[in-house]
Amino acid sequence: MTQHVSPPRDGTGKAAPVDGPPAWRVQLGRADVRTLTLLGVLAALVLIGGITQPDAFLDTRNLQLVLTQASVIGVVTVGMTFVIVSGGIDLSVGAIVALASVWATTVATQEYGFVGILFTAIVVGVGCGLVNGVLIAFGQMVPFIATLAMLASARGLALQITDGRTQVVTVPSVLDLGERDAYVLGIPPLVLVFAAVTVIGWLVLNRTTFGRRTVAVGGNAEAARLAGIDVRRQRLYLYLLSGLCCGIAAFLLIVLAGSGQNTNGNLYELDAIAAAIIGGTLLTGGRGHILGSVLGVLIFTTITNIFALNNLQSDVQQIAKGAIIVAAVLVQRRTASTH
Repeated sequence: MTQHVSPPRDGTGKAAPVDGPPAWRVQLGRADVRTLTLLGVLAALVLIGGITQPDAFLDTRNLQLVLTQASVIGVVTVGMTFVIVSGGIDLSVGAIVALASVWATTVATQEYGFVGILFTAIVVGVGCGLVNGVLIAFGQMVPFIATLAMLASARGLALQITDGRTQVVTVPSVLDLGERDAYVLGIPPLVLVFAAVTVIGWLVLNRTTFGRRTVAVGGNAEAARLAGIDVRRQRLYLYLLSGLCCGIAAFLLIVLAGSGQNTNGNLYELDAIAAAIIGGTLLTGGRGHILGSVLGVLIFTTITNIFALNNLQSDVQQIAKGAIIVAAVLVQRRTASTH
């Protein structure tokens, strides 16, 4: 007698597919396609730069400058990616970078030398992230409102500290990090820090329980809570992480500029969000890619460099960035609707 075995069924009562690759392999394939696409865009930009300004763009010093400039916003973008993956947003990152940079370059702080400047920048960044996290996680404030308030407050405090003046760094050990003598095998120290933050961010998001909880909270916060995840504490940690990245970025900016200004970090929040979006991070949360975000940063920085070398106006540059963001969002929506 032949026994009939019913096919497995999904939650809707329909027969579940028994053939086809597993879900993790499909997601990996999408990530590979996205990464290759972004690498293709970056390669095309390099080709354009090499054709339009071959001597200037392909010069070793210019390429080092592009990577160095990408390092500051890149570190901020890593923290922003975690926040967006969790379903949040942080509009205050640029203002936090400004506040941390001016607080760390006051005359009183510089008396403590390299350690004092680095410590102050990180503490200020983490402190601002703590305020954001408490307001959002425990104060039940909407992330947009809470971080917008921090943006205004941090900018105002940075202006008050500097009184509108540029604070010049006089600590040799800090300034030396920006000199060519400090390069390691031709790589600026700032780029090495950016690379380290990127690797650590990728490992945390993809290979740790913290990363899995972040994705779970962004995908469905209520389901994550029912699964035993402390959603409020997780959100607090994420804004602390974003603040930490802002503090590190502020120190890198101090090394790069040799000063602290209240205008530092202007529009960093928009650049970081845009880089994360074109890198494949969903604004609704639940999915994000550190490598994609980093490639997004490199694409935007390369565009800026090409426009500057070709003496093109900044308004055209902003239009180009806007077009790239719109295209990335449309691709995301089309991909989501077909899967």
